[in-house]
Amino acid sequence: MSNTATPPQNSGKGLLANLAFNIVIPVLILTKLSTEQYLGPVWGLVCALIFPIGFGVWELMKSGKLNFFSIVGIISVLLTGGMSLLQLPPAYIAIKEAAVPGIIGVLVLFSGSTRFPLVKTILNNMQLLNLPLLQEKLAERQQEQAYEKTLDVANKIIAASFFFSSTLNYLLAKWVLVSDPGTPAYNEELGRMTALSYPVIAIPSTLLMMGAVWFVFSRIPKLTGQDLESFFHEQ
Repeated sequence: MSNTATPPQNSGKGLLANLAFNIVIPVLILTKLSTEQYLGPVWGLVCALIFPIGFGVWELMKSGKLNFFSIVGIISVLLTGGMSLLQLPPAYIAIKEAAVPGIIGVLVLFSGSTRFPLVKTILNNMQLLNLPLLQEKLAERQQEQAYEKTLDVANKIIAASFFFSSTLNYLLAKWVLVSDPGTPAYNEELGRMTALSYPVIAIPSTLLMMGAVWFVFSRIPKLTGQDLESFFHEQ
Protein backbone atom coordinates (compact mmCIF):
# COMPACT_ATOMS: atom_id res chain seq x y z
CA MET A 1 0.00 0.00 0.00
CA SER A 2 1.13 3.55 -0.45
CA ASN A 3 0.00 7.01 0.57
CA THR A 4 1.17 10.00 -1.35
CA ALA A 5 0.15 13.55 -1.19
CA THR A 6 -2.62 14.20 -3.66
CA PRO A 7 -4.47 17.31 -4.74
CA PRO A 8 -7.37 18.27 -2.49
CA GLN A 9 -10.49 16.28 -3.28
CA ASN A 10 -14.16 16.73 -2.42
CA SER A 11 -14.96 15.89 1.19
CA GLY A 12 -17.99 14.10 2.62
CA LYS A 13 -19.08 10.68 1.38
CA GLY A 14 -16.21 10.48 -1.11
CA LEU A 15 -13.64 10.94 1.64
CA LEU A 16 -15.31 8.35 3.90
CA ALA A 17 -15.44 5.82 1.07
CA ASN A 18 -11.80 6.54 0.25
CA LEU A 19 -10.74 5.92 3.85
CA ALA A 20 -12.89 2.78 4.13
CA PHE A 21 -11.70 1.06 0.94
CA ASN A 22 -8.08 2.23 0.97
CA ILE A 23 -7.29 2.16 4.70
CA VAL A 24 -9.82 0.66 7.11
CA ILE A 25 -10.92 -2.54 5.33
CA PRO A 26 -7.44 -3.54 4.05
CA VAL A 27 -5.92 -2.90 7.49
CA LEU A 28 -8.56 -5.06 9.21
CA ILE A 29 -8.01 -7.91 6.75
CA LEU A 30 -4.22 -7.75 6.99
CA THR A 31 -4.07 -7.51 10.76
CA LYS A 32 -7.02 -9.69 11.82
CA LEU A 33 -7.75 -12.20 9.05
CA SER A 34 -4.32 -13.17 7.68
CA THR A 35 -3.57 -15.96 10.13
CA GLU A 36 -3.82 -19.63 9.15
CA GLN A 37 -7.00 -19.79 11.24
CA TYR A 38 -8.79 -17.51 8.75
CA LEU A 39 -7.62 -16.55 5.25
CA GLY A 40 -3.91 -17.23 5.60
CA PRO A 41 -1.15 -14.78 4.59
CA VAL A 42 -1.52 -15.19 0.80
CA TRP A 43 -5.30 -14.95 0.53
CA GLY A 44 -5.36 -12.34 3.26
CA LEU A 45 -3.04 -10.18 1.16
CA VAL A 46 -5.04 -10.79 -2.02
CA CYS A 47 -8.34 -9.90 -0.35
CA ALA A 48 -6.84 -6.77 1.20
CA LEU A 49 -5.59 -5.63 -2.23
CA ILE A 50 -8.96 -6.16 -3.91
CA PHE A 51 -10.59 -3.25 -2.05
CA PRO A 52 -8.22 -0.35 -2.95
CA ILE A 53 -7.77 -1.64 -6.51
CA GLY A 54 -11.52 -2.11 -6.98
CA PHE A 55 -12.27 1.32 -5.53
CA GLY A 56 -9.66 2.95 -7.77
CA VAL A 57 -11.08 1.28 -10.89
CA TRP A 58 -14.63 2.22 -9.85
CA GLU A 59 -13.59 5.87 -9.42
CA LEU A 60 -12.04 5.90 -12.90
CA MET A 61 -15.18 4.37 -14.44
CA LYS A 62 -17.46 6.76 -12.55
CA SER A 63 -15.52 9.85 -13.65
CA GLY A 64 -15.44 8.69 -17.26
CA LYS A 65 -11.96 10.12 -17.76
CA LEU A 66 -8.40 9.22 -16.92
CA ASN A 67 -7.13 10.55 -13.60
CA PHE A 68 -3.36 10.51 -13.24
CA PHE A 69 -3.34 10.18 -9.45
CA SER A 70 -5.96 7.41 -9.44
CA ILE A 71 -3.93 5.45 -12.00
CA VAL A 72 -0.73 5.94 -10.01
CA GLY A 73 -2.54 4.75 -6.87
CA ILE A 74 -3.73 1.56 -8.57
CA ILE A 75 -0.26 0.86 -9.99
CA SER A 76 1.32 1.47 -6.58
CA VAL A 77 -1.03 -1.02 -4.88
CA LEU A 78 -0.42 -3.59 -7.64
CA LEU A 79 3.33 -3.21 -7.21
CA THR A 80 3.05 -3.68 -3.44
CA GLY A 81 0.90 -6.76 -3.93
CA GLY A 82 3.15 -8.21 -6.63
CA MET A 83 6.31 -7.72 -4.59
CA SER A 84 4.67 -9.22 -1.50
CA LEU A 85 3.27 -12.23 -3.35
CA LEU A 86 6.68 -12.83 -4.95
CA GLN A 87 8.06 -12.62 -1.40
CA LEU A 88 10.69 -10.05 -2.33
CA PRO A 89 12.70 -8.60 0.60
CA PRO A 90 10.93 -5.74 2.46
CA ALA A 91 13.67 -3.37 1.26
CA TYR A 92 12.08 -3.49 -2.21
CA ILE A 93 8.77 -2.31 -0.76
CA ALA A 94 10.54 0.59 0.97
CA ILE A 95 12.21 1.63 -2.28
CA LYS A 96 8.89 1.43 -4.14
CA GLU A 97 7.13 3.42 -1.41
CA ALA A 98 9.71 6.19 -1.82
CA ALA A 99 9.94 6.01 -5.61
CA VAL A 100 6.25 6.59 -6.42
CA PRO A 101 5.83 10.02 -4.72
CA GLY A 102 9.44 10.90 -5.62
CA ILE A 103 8.75 10.46 -9.33
CA ILE A 104 5.52 12.45 -9.02
CA GLY A 105 7.49 15.25 -7.31
CA VAL A 106 9.90 15.36 -10.26
CA LEU A 107 6.97 15.50 -12.69
CA VAL A 108 5.40 18.34 -10.68
CA LEU A 109 8.65 20.30 -10.87
CA PHE A 110 8.78 19.67 -14.61
CA SER A 111 5.19 20.85 -15.01
CA GLY A 112 6.32 24.23 -13.67
CA SER A 113 8.26 24.81 -16.90
CA THR A 114 5.19 24.09 -19.03
CA ARG A 115 2.03 26.09 -19.69
CA PHE A 116 0.10 23.98 -17.19
CA PRO A 117 1.85 23.70 -13.81
CA LEU A 118 0.05 21.39 -11.40
CA VAL A 119 -1.01 24.22 -9.09
CA LYS A 120 -2.88 25.85 -11.98
CA THR A 121 -4.67 22.56 -12.67
CA ILE A 122 -5.62 22.32 -8.99
CA LEU A 123 -7.07 25.84 -9.02
CA ASN A 124 -9.04 25.05 -12.18
CA ASN A 125 -10.42 21.83 -10.67
CA MET A 126 -11.41 23.56 -7.43
CA GLN A 127 -13.72 25.84 -9.46
CA LEU A 128 -13.76 28.39 -6.67
CA LEU A 129 -12.31 31.37 -8.49
CA ASN A 130 -13.54 33.36 -11.46
CA LEU A 131 -10.26 32.95 -13.34
CA PRO A 132 -11.16 35.16 -16.37
CA LEU A 133 -11.97 38.02 -13.97
CA LEU A 134 -8.74 37.40 -12.09
CA GLN A 135 -6.71 37.54 -15.30
CA GLU A 136 -8.50 40.75 -16.26
CA LYS A 137 -7.65 42.48 -12.97
CA LEU A 138 -4.04 41.26 -13.11
CA ALA A 139 -3.72 42.69 -16.61
CA GLU A 140 -5.12 46.05 -15.48
CA ARG A 141 -2.35 46.34 -12.88
CA GLN A 142 0.27 44.67 -15.10
CA GLN A 143 0.83 41.93 -12.53
CA GLU A 144 0.58 38.88 -14.80
CA GLN A 145 4.27 38.09 -14.44
CA ALA A 146 4.16 38.47 -10.66
CA TYR A 147 1.19 36.08 -10.56
CA GLU A 148 3.07 33.53 -12.66
CA LYS A 149 5.97 33.74 -10.20
CA THR A 150 3.48 33.13 -7.39
CA LEU A 151 2.22 30.02 -9.17
CA ASP A 152 5.81 28.86 -9.66
CA VAL A 153 6.55 29.14 -5.93
CA ALA A 154 3.30 27.31 -5.09
CA ASN A 155 4.15 24.59 -7.60
CA LYS A 156 7.51 24.06 -5.90
CA ILE A 157 5.78 23.78 -2.52
CA ILE A 158 3.55 21.04 -3.97
CA ALA A 159 6.60 19.26 -5.39
CA ALA A 160 8.21 19.51 -1.95
CA SER A 161 5.13 17.83 -0.45
CA PHE A 162 5.73 14.80 -2.69
CA PHE A 163 9.43 14.67 -1.81
CA PHE A 164 8.44 14.92 1.85
CA SER A 165 5.98 12.05 1.33
CA SER A 166 8.69 10.04 -0.43
CA THR A 167 11.07 10.38 2.51
CA LEU A 168 8.44 9.50 5.12
CA ASN A 169 7.21 6.54 3.06
CA TYR A 170 10.70 5.08 2.95
CA LEU A 171 11.39 5.61 6.64
CA LEU A 172 8.03 4.19 7.68
CA ALA A 173 8.45 1.08 5.51
CA LYS A 174 11.97 0.45 6.80
CA TRP A 175 10.78 0.86 10.39
CA VAL A 176 7.62 -1.29 10.19
CA LEU A 177 8.38 -4.05 7.66
CA VAL A 178 10.85 -6.38 9.36
CA SER A 179 9.33 -9.86 8.95
CA ASP A 180 9.65 -12.26 6.03
CA PRO A 181 7.02 -11.88 3.27
CA GLY A 182 4.46 -14.67 3.05
CA THR A 183 3.91 -14.80 6.79
CA PRO A 184 1.04 -13.57 8.97
CA ALA A 185 3.53 -11.30 10.78
CA TYR A 186 4.45 -9.60 7.49
CA ASN A 187 0.81 -9.03 6.59
CA GLU A 188 0.19 -7.55 10.02
CA GLU A 189 3.13 -5.20 9.56
CA LEU A 190 1.89 -4.23 6.09
CA GLY A 191 -1.49 -3.43 7.64
CA ARG A 192 0.16 -1.40 10.40
CA MET A 193 2.16 0.53 7.81
CA THR A 194 -1.02 1.26 5.84
CA ALA A 195 -2.80 2.46 8.99
CA LEU A 196 0.11 4.70 10.05
CA SER A 197 0.63 6.13 6.59
CA TYR A 198 -2.52 8.25 6.83
CA PRO A 199 -1.73 10.27 10.00
CA VAL A 200 2.06 10.16 9.53
CA ILE A 201 2.27 10.87 5.79
CA ALA A 202 -1.01 11.79 4.09
CA ILE A 203 -2.14 14.47 6.55
CA PRO A 204 1.18 16.44 6.73
CA SER A 205 1.61 16.20 2.96
CA THR A 206 -1.95 17.39 2.34
CA LEU A 207 -1.37 20.32 4.71
CA LEU A 208 1.66 21.31 2.62
CA MET A 209 -0.50 21.23 -0.50
CA MET A 210 -3.19 23.32 1.17
CA GLY A 211 -0.44 25.74 2.20
CA ALA A 212 0.53 26.12 -1.47
CA VAL A 213 -3.05 26.99 -2.42
CA TRP A 214 -3.33 29.37 0.55
CA PHE A 215 -0.12 31.09 -0.59
CA VAL A 216 -1.68 31.79 -4.00
CA PHE A 217 -4.91 33.05 -2.39
CA SER A 218 -2.97 35.33 -0.03
CA ARG A 219 -1.12 36.92 -2.95
CA ILE A 220 -4.18 37.64 -5.10
CA PRO A 221 -5.42 40.68 -3.09
CA LYS A 222 -1.93 42.20 -3.13
CA LEU A 223 -1.56 41.73 -6.88
CA THR A 224 -5.07 42.85 -7.87
CA GLY A 225 -5.88 45.43 -5.19
CA GLN A 226 -9.21 43.67 -4.55
CA ASP A 227 -10.51 41.36 -1.85
CA LEU A 228 -10.14 37.65 -2.55
CA GLU A 229 -13.90 37.22 -2.05
CA SER A 230 -14.59 39.33 -5.15
CA PHE A 231 -13.09 36.54 -7.29
CA PHE A 232 -15.19 33.74 -5.84
CA HIS A 233 -17.98 32.43 -8.04
CA GLU A 234 -21.41 33.54 -6.88
CA GLN A 235 -23.34 30.64 -5.39
